[in-house]
Amino acid sequence: MAELDLNGVFVPGLLAWAALAYLGRSLIAWMMDLTGAWRFIWHRPLFDMSLFVILWGGVSDLMFNIGFPGIGAS
Repeated sequence: MAELDLNGVFVPGLLAWAALAYLGRSLIAWMMDLTGAWRFIWHRPLFDMSLFVILWGGVSDLMFNIGFPGIGAS
């Protein structure tokens, strides 16, 4: 996995993608607060963690495919 260079500070790519996934999870949680959709969720912490993991996997896969096109494509 590639590293990001932020003015001489190398940040692991997965950490940056995790930050993007966290922002996405926060946005979705905010929208669910506005609509009252949390009442349909049985275990909110478990849902939050699952949503974060799914988004992190999606962002990581997307960034990998942008950085290395053609690898793993079927």
